[in-house]
Amino acid sequence: DVIASGIPGDRLGIHCHDDTGNAVANSLAAVLAGARQIQGTLNGLGERCGNANLTTLIPTLLLKQPFASQFDTGITPAALASLLKTSRMLDDILNRVPLRSAPYVGASAFAHKAGLHASAILKDPTTYEHIDPAVVGNSRVIPMSNQAGQSNLRARLAAAGIEVAPGDPRLAAILDVIKTREDEGYAYDGAQASFELLARRELGLMPALFEVKRYRVNIERRKNKYNRMVSLSEAVVVVKIGGQKVMSVSDSMDEAASDRGPVNALYKALVKDLGPYQACIDTMKLVDFKVRITQGGVEAVTRVIIDSEDTQGHRWSTVGVSPNIVDASFEALLDAIQWKLIRDKAVPAE
Repeated sequence: DVIASGIPGDRLGIHCHDDTGNAVANSLAAVLAGARQIQGTLNGLGERCGNANLTTLIPTLLLKQPFASQFDTGITPAALASLLKTSRMLDDILNRVPLRSAPYVGASAFAHKAGLHASAILKDPTTYEHIDPAVVGNSRVIPMSNQAGQSNLRARLAAAGIEVAPGDPRLAAILDVIKTREDEGYAYDGAQASFELLARRELGLMPALFEVKRYRVNIERRKNKYNRMVSLSEAVVVVKIGGQKVMSVSDSMDEAASDRGPVNALYKALVKDLGPYQACIDTMKLVDFKVRITQGGVEAVTRVIIDSEDTQGHRWSTVGVSPNIVDASFEALLDAIQWKLIRDKAVPAE
């Protein structure tokens, strides 16, 4: 306040670091004290613990009081609606996984798990949401688990464009399937695309786009010409599309001739030749791969969660579970491709 009283606001700025987790709060306090220039970084990137996060500061200045009514940032509503896309674009450039818990733009920023929450959201979104998610380019998420009630389920189905009447016995059947599968190690909280596919199967709304008849993965470890141990993975996938069977073979080598592993080989083989769906699949890519062991000892079960993204900026997550990590990965890969095709309204081949 002492400094601000003697220096014009347009010549006074603030540059905060997040060493104590207060960079955004300190920046906002500086604005109230007279500073008119805020220095920050997209997604809070910076040395040590980072800088003031502009993806949090900008919407707060535009949408929250007393800032929204007192200050003009020059940022239009249309520009604000691209905040999520801009944040994700930077993460993609850096090959960094987006922070799910990030304010405004995180995948969990507008997630509602409890059945009471979902029911209230359907009646009045302002009961549990501090802003309309679409204002910053985000969207509401209704995670599914065996703790969810029919209100959650109907809300999540509605978000996917699937309308089911209250009390429909198929809702209880879907919840029973979710409970059974979660007992086996599945988790649908962070795998919304796999949940939607599960629900579509139970509701009879799953189109028969293609069928994987079999697959095989071989891993060879040997010495190369430089007498160094190297590994090479090769995958073979046989897919039936319409009445035609197609066999695709792919290895795991990247452009730098480095082995990327059996899952990479499997994905490349799976998407190598999907006939009428190829143009749609060519627009997607895998952006994250997470593995968790859900049981210990020799009976360990592996859960794989895969995040995918397309060129339109849509992002989705799928899950696979198996004692075999490659098989769990394949299940998640298959769900990722099928969800993409359904979202793009692919038509079954004849």
